[in-house]
Amino acid sequence: MVINHKKPDWIRVRAPSGDKWKKVSTIIAQRGLHTVCDEAHCPNKGECWGMGTATFMILGDVCTRHCGFCAVATAKTGRAVRNDEADELALAVQELSLDYVVLTSVDRDDLPDRGANHFARCIAAIKEKINTCKVEALIPDYCGDELLSIINEAPDTIAHNIETVRPLQEKVRDSRASFDKSLRTLSEVKSACPTILTKSSLLLGLGEKEDDILSAMDSLRSASVDILVMGQYLQPSQKQLPVQEYISPDTFARLKKTALDKGFAAVVSSPLARTSYLAKTAFEGSPLD
Repeated sequence: MVINHKKPDWIRVRAPSGDKWKKVSTIIAQRGLHTVCDEAHCPNKGECWGMGTATFMILGDVCTRHCGFCAVATAKTGRAVRNDEADELALAVQELSLDYVVLTSVDRDDLPDRGANHFARCIAAIKEKINTCKVEALIPDYCGDELLSIINEAPDTIAHNIETVRPLQEKVRDSRASFDKSLRTLSEVKSACPTILTKSSLLLGLGEKEDDILSAMDSLRSASVDILVMGQYLQPSQKQLPVQEYISPDTFARLKKTALDKGFAAVVSSPLARTSYLAKTAFEGSPLD
C-alpha cells in the first residue's frame, strides 16, 4: 500500500543558522562526537543547535538493531568503542557551557554489557567535569546490573522509549525490543531509585488508534513514569516506514491534557516533539526536581 499524505503546513522544520549553531557544529566535529540530531535526522536540529544545545550519541554511530522508524545506520557489529569518548564528551559540554545534557546511544547487542559501563563512564565524566550540570540518560532497554551501573552514576533523568503503542511494536521496532521489556526497564529504575525522574516517548502517525495511545499512557503510569513526550513520526527516508497519518496540533494538545490528567508530572506533546526536545523545561516542570 502506498501512502500519499501531503505534509501539512504545521510541519515546519527550521534550518540551522546563527553563531551558536556554528559553535555547536564546530565543537562536535573537533571532539569527534556524534549527535542524535544528525544521525536520526531530528527535525529540531536547527532550533536546538541555534540555542546552543545538542543531544550527544555515544558508543558509535552504528546500531545493532534495525527499527522500522529509525534512520541510524545498522549492522550486526557496531564500531569500536572509543576509550577517550567520555573525556572528549565532558570537554565538549564544558566548552558549550551546557547546564543540561542529554546522552543517548545506539544499541550495542554485540558488547558483553551492551555498552552500559561505557554509558555510565560518560555520565560520570560530565558530572566530574561540571558538577552543576544536569544529565539525562536516554538508554537502551538495560536491566539488572546493566541498569544499576547507570543508576549508580546518579543521572538526573533516565529516559527509555516505548516508541509506539503495544499493537504496533512488532511492526515498528526490532524483534529484540518489546513493549514489556521497555516497561521493565522503566519500572526497575523507579524500584532502584524512586527519586530519579523517568521519561518515555511515543511517535504518533504510524497507524495507532487513540485507545491504544490511552492504554500506553496507563501502562507508563503503572510503571511510575514521570514525563511523557509525544511527537509526529516523520519518515526520514524511503527506507523507513511510511507515515500513516499526520496528527493535528489540536489533537496533540488534547492528548497532552489527557496525559496530565492521568498523572504525568510533565508532558511535551506537539508535532515536532522528540524525547530530548525541551528536556530541561520538562525536567524543571516536575515536582520531583
